[in-house]
Amino acid sequence: MSAATKGKAAKTAAKAQPPASASNDTKAKAAKKALVKGVHGTKQRKIRTTPYFRQPRTLRLPKSPKYPRRSVPKLSSLDQFRVITHPLNTEAAMKEIEDHNTLVFLVDLKANKKQIKDAVKKLYDVNVLKVNTLVRPDGRKKAFVRLSPEHDALEIANKIGFI
Repeated sequence: MSAATKGKAAKTAAKAQPPASASNDTKAKAAKKALVKGVHGTKQRKIRTTPYFRQPRTLRLPKSPKYPRRSVPKLSSLDQFRVITHPLNTEAAMKEIEDHNTLVFLVDLKANKKQIKDAVKKLYDVNVLKVNTLVRPDGRKKAFVRLSPEHDALEIANKIGFI
C-alpha cells in the first residue's frame, strides 16, 4: 500500500467515528443526573380494579426437620377388640340372624366398614359379604354384618354365646 491510500483510509475512519470526548461528556451527564435524582425515577402506580387485596402466592418449601418430633410412629388404636364393642341380641337382631344370615354388632363410632369387616373376620373366622352401618339416636354405631352363604349366622351366634 502506498502512503496516499493509507492517508485516505485514515481520514474515512476518522469521519465515521465521532470525537471520543463528546460521548464521554454525555455519559458523565447521565451519571450526574442518576446520582442527583436516583436511578429509580417516578414509578407508575398500578391501577386497582377490586376493593380486595389478594396476597400473592409465594414459594412454599416442604418441611425438612432436623430430627423426628415423635420417636416412634403412632399405631392405630382401633384393633379388632376395640372396633367391635359387643353383639346386639334384640328381637330385631335375632330376626336378621335367622332371615338374612346377618350378625348385628355395636361398634366404635370411629370405625369404618372395612375395619368392621376385618375385625369380624379376625375374631370369628368367617367370610363377610358386606357391612351396613348406622348411627343410632343415642350416638352409638350399629353394624349389620352379612355373612357369606358358607357360614351360618346362627352357628356363629351360638359360638359367641348370645343365643
